[in-house]
Amino acid sequence: MINSRTTYTDQQNPFSADKICRVLVKRNIISREQAREILEKKEAYKRKIEKSKVKLNPGAAKPAADISIIDIVVSQKLEKADGSSKTVDEDAIYQILAEEWGMEFKKIDPLKLNLNLVTTTIPRSFAMKHKILPVSLDGGYLTVATSNPFNSEVFDDIARAIQAKVKVVVSSKSDIVKLIDEFFGFKRSIAAAEHQFEGPSVDLGNLEQYFRLSSPDELPSNDRHIVNAVNHLFSYAFDQRASDIHIEPKRNISLVRMRIDGVLHSVYELPKKVHSAVVSRIKNMSRLDMSEKRRPQDGRIKTDKGDTGVEIRVSTLPVAFGEKVVMRIMDPDILFQELEQLGFTPTDLIRYNQFINMPHGIVLVCGPTGSGKSTTLYSTLRHLSTPGINITTIEDPIEMVHEDFNQIAVQPAVDITFATILRNILRQDPDIIMIGEMRDIETAQNAVQAAMTGHLVLSTLHTNDAPSSITRLLDLGIPPFLIQATMVGILAQRLVRKICSHCIESFEMESAELSSMGLEVGGKSRVKLYRGKGCINCRGTGYFGRTSVFEVLPYTESIKGLTSADTDLHKIRVKAKEEGMVTLRENAVKKLLKGITTYQEVLRVTWEQV
Repeated sequence: MINSRTTYTDQQNPFSADKICRVLVKRNIISREQAREILEKKEAYKRKIEKSKVKLNPGAAKPAADISIIDIVVSQKLEKADGSSKTVDEDAIYQILAEEWGMEFKKIDPLKLNLNLVTTTIPRSFAMKHKILPVSLDGGYLTVATSNPFNSEVFDDIARAIQAKVKVVVSSKSDIVKLIDEFFGFKRSIAAAEHQFEGPSVDLGNLEQYFRLSSPDELPSNDRHIVNAVNHLFSYAFDQRASDIHIEPKRNISLVRMRIDGVLHSVYELPKKVHSAVVSRIKNMSRLDMSEKRRPQDGRIKTDKGDTGVEIRVSTLPVAFGEKVVMRIMDPDILFQELEQLGFTPTDLIRYNQFINMPHGIVLVCGPTGSGKSTTLYSTLRHLSTPGINITTIEDPIEMVHEDFNQIAVQPAVDITFATILRNILRQDPDIIMIGEMRDIETAQNAVQAAMTGHLVLSTLHTNDAPSSITRLLDLGIPPFLIQATMVGILAQRLVRKICSHCIESFEMESAELSSMGLEVGGKSRVKLYRGKGCINCRGTGYFGRTSVFEVLPYTESIKGLTSADTDLHKIRVKAKEEGMVTLRENAVKKLLKGITTYQEVLRVTWEQV
């Protein structure tokens, strides 16, 4: 805690332009020439920043007097003088300043903030005026993040008000301002919505029914507070790179979780009173039946994420204490990628390109839910799409609308199923057909028929590896001779988390230890591996982003010969490996040795095939 009550003259001010530039030059962040130019032209730079802010958001622009030297340095987008080719950003500047002042720098992770602590410890106006954000309360110490750690009187006032000691950490000003706006805005919306909900707070959902007289069942879905709260959830999910948003009703609260890089994180605990209103708002946005609470429903929302459009797939399901909502965010930047960027090895990419450039036949993409199959299929279709090719898809539901494809959504209520629509598609003169999933014998039979009549058919199966897909088709009831006549190749895949590039470090392990875990890494006694130490960019996880691991099985003549009514899966695996198939685990180990992922991830998503 800072106890001194120091007041600074302009000359002593630690945030004076001269002092900040001197520190940045000393720490090799900017060069002397850059510092000199910034100091000479700082007033012109201030006016330029002010004009750009007025142009972007007239109401939010701040006067030139409030623009600091740090704002000016960041606006120049300079490369660091240390030759690292990294851009000088606000976090880098505040981190250096914190070291210079002998204080702790903290990159605030919004996922680890407590909504109630942030919004009830100090008033919003006070937090915004002094750029202070409560971060945690532990062991009688309130940790507060600030961009100005020399406001000692302010910290003393907070300590007296909350009867706790105050620990100060340094954070960037823009992070603090953004989080104050978001957290207080979200809290205000939720609190206002909760206040409108009068009556008893007992709501035990569908499992334990509670009868209540003369009390509204839910807030209107168009209530402005609920609209603001739901909009905040979407913006927050986009900022945090979430792939899914879960809104789960519990006995006394509504829990909001978000999946980031394949792992779920708890984000908010909302009052149970507003759960129905939030769900109704999402149903309204996705054109679902708001009055239907007993049956699962599926819908979609189209919205914007910056300059790009994003599809959000919505699924509702009645659970013990109400309706659970899961929203999958379908980001076109992720769904549509170049095949070279997906994670193929050069050999596997050549083989896969051979599959998808065949004039007809079946290509299967296999893996469990969340293994990246949709990304591979959409990226493949965009790769194949030309003005001279007619691509038609059947999906349940359509995950991402793309104008180059003719996309059909399965609608069982009007008898549009994978199987029934396939018969009609053949009269639409398609060249390539993508079937969302082969889930029954009728769909599989029609897919085989389409392949035999001169079409390339892409589809998915939920199998653990590529060879298992052959036995799955046999189990569905497809005769061996039809599989032999139509199958081109099979692709199995998984997603592994990538090591964070900002905090990657190397270490050594005994090959024998890895071998005992099923990871064969060659003949060396010790092997060099990599891991993430954990940093502000990866929230301390050591991982940032994901990449695919593939297993490519060409359906060769020898594999055809092993396909029969009593197929031996082990023999198919052995023959495939003899012909050069690299298994999921073997490809994952290659990524391990290249420093792309960790051995823990390889063990988590792959297994040793017998």
